[in-house]
Amino acid sequence: MFDVTTKSMQWGEETLTLETGKVARQADGSVIATLGETTVMANVTFAKEQKPGQDFFPLTVHYQEKYYAAGKVPGGFFKREARPSEKETLTARLIDRPIRPLFVPGFKHEVLVMCTVLSHDLVNDPDVVAMIAASAALTISGVPFMGPVAGCRVGYVDGDYVLNPTVEDMDNLRTDPEQRLDLVVAGTKDAVMMVESEAYELSEEEMLGAVTFAHDQLKPVIDLIIDLAEDAAKEPFGFEAPDYSDLYAAVKAVGEEDMRAAFALTDKQERTAAVAAARTKIHEGLSEEQLADDNLGSAMKKLEASILRGDVVRGGKRIDGRSTVDVRPIVSETSILPRTHGSSLFTRGETQALVVTTLGTGDDEQIIDSLHGNSRSNFLLHYNFPPYSVGEAGRVGPPGRREIGHGKLAWRALQAVLPAATDFPYTVRVVSEITESNGSSSMASVCGGSLSMMDAGVPLKAPVAGVAMGLILEDDGEFAVLTDILGDEDHLGDMDFKVAGTENGITSLQMDIKVAGITPEIMRQALAQAKDGRMHILGEMAKAISSAGEFSVHAPRIETMTVPTDKIREVIGSGGKVIREIVETSGAKVDINDDGVIKIASPDGESIKKAYDMIYSIVAEPEAGQIYDGKVVKIVDFGAFVNFFGKRDGLVHVSQIENRRLNHPSDVLKEGQDVKVKLLGFDDRGKVRLAMKMVDQETGEEIVEEKKEPKED
Repeated sequence: MFDVTTKSMQWGEETLTLETGKVARQADGSVIATLGETTVMANVTFAKEQKPGQDFFPLTVHYQEKYYAAGKVPGGFFKREARPSEKETLTARLIDRPIRPLFVPGFKHEVLVMCTVLSHDLVNDPDVVAMIAASAALTISGVPFMGPVAGCRVGYVDGDYVLNPTVEDMDNLRTDPEQRLDLVVAGTKDAVMMVESEAYELSEEEMLGAVTFAHDQLKPVIDLIIDLAEDAAKEPFGFEAPDYSDLYAAVKAVGEEDMRAAFALTDKQERTAAVAAARTKIHEGLSEEQLADDNLGSAMKKLEASILRGDVVRGGKRIDGRSTVDVRPIVSETSILPRTHGSSLFTRGETQALVVTTLGTGDDEQIIDSLHGNSRSNFLLHYNFPPYSVGEAGRVGPPGRREIGHGKLAWRALQAVLPAATDFPYTVRVVSEITESNGSSSMASVCGGSLSMMDAGVPLKAPVAGVAMGLILEDDGEFAVLTDILGDEDHLGDMDFKVAGTENGITSLQMDIKVAGITPEIMRQALAQAKDGRMHILGEMAKAISSAGEFSVHAPRIETMTVPTDKIREVIGSGGKVIREIVETSGAKVDINDDGVIKIASPDGESIKKAYDMIYSIVAEPEAGQIYDGKVVKIVDFGAFVNFFGKRDGLVHVSQIENRRLNHPSDVLKEGQDVKVKLLGFDDRGKVRLAMKMVDQETGEEIVEEKKEPKED
């Protein structure tokens, strides 16, 4: 009934298995990939007819994590998987980016790739497994795909690269000083196609070595996919790339002069208007048959690309007149908003980010629910890209894949320099509002985020800057690497290579290739130019601020204290009664974790002190010989009971009240009276013994009796 094909190989410390032929047989391609006990099913379907008038490639990639894969039941009221999580969205992008450039040019049939996590061993991350499964499913589906590709994850510990580190290792990246890298690389057998990384100030050579190591490790996986395809691939879909050379010649003849003049304008809005006018003139100069050709959009783009690319490669001249290594003019400003905890406005050419930092308490931490368990994050970065930033009137909705992806890239770049939670016990939220965009708004968010956090008083280990690099690669092998690319250079170029870091090294790297990969020589030059650009940007940022500024008066103050774990119950009280009383009485927010670490937060220092003292009185033990403020709570014939330490009472015997004989303690004391007492110690039954007569009741100082000199004979 089933025609099953299975291929396996030893990959690192685990076995990688690819299987097809048993499940989802009506899909054009279906592969189940298993690494260890993590299993992902990838299914590919594509339309056999192109929609009339289709002028773009409609590829959709979905990645789904099913809670049953880890033996869990989803949370929430409905108890079923709902909208994609951030991890699912980012992984879908991770799979999409390396496969999209490998479809045959001109193929515009709708393609759907769906990856579903069926089992998760909590050791091997499903994202890389899903990428391999998707590539294998595309390879056997018959779709015109110039793959296969494969991917792998690389760690860096004690100078050694580690293939496919565990989920736990990567979760501890921020807290484990030995772990310095989380790198995912995808590529064909000949070249790298995509890089995504989170790093802790790695040098350019260390990062390049990691990418090279990853590329070597994924080559055997490509061989495994090819082996599977030789036995199980379907007949290739009958598609030939359309020949629109005559149409392109007509477009070029009508519009090249106007289009070249448009690209000579340095102002973005003027250039955009001139390009639109040139396109209109081209439409007016073409026949009805040419206007109805589905390849008209491709011919237009080819004309624009040929003008931009030719000027750069042959003459080294870019759209705005810069050389290939120049960074646009930069203006950095901080403290531009009066009531926020920290703010900055970072402007680089026609790209601008308004970035705001808010400091919160432990209650503001984000709870992340994932297949391998719940976790908490005290650093949040949200990126917003409104239509007005590019002069458009578009629909505004919830964050899309772009917003989530760009925000995560900036998050990775900045989290490497955050102080330890024990040193800075705040939840930090950074929001980047892109107010203008003409290339590399995510890197502007990195720069603005660094400035904004320092303005809020966050003691970063070092400032972080980011820069986007581009590439023009011609068929004859001639190329040009561009520093700080514009939007048009990104759109019409061959690479988007973003590098962020400090003066000491790289903290994040993301690379997307639109051609069939790049060589180590190109990557080395791009990293070197990116370092020069980063250093220049850091220098411009330092003109505004270079280290943590004064703590905002509007931000909550947080003080931490640690109590013995056996005292946690006493601080919380039955049903939370005690801790609620502390909060209500002091006015401060109090948060306690299972390790006995207590965070006390309030904008008012007196509130923090009051809460601290109340907690201290619960968990601390009184010390013999110390003097305490007390209050008389009860008078008896033989003395007075005084509350002197939290809720602890002790007896002042009648003989210890004053240095004279008293008929009754009520001769000098009354209930509710404030007194100062010295703790003498504890009797055999553990009862507290206090004294008043040896303490000055006015000053609280101990009265020291002068020793009498012995008389001489």
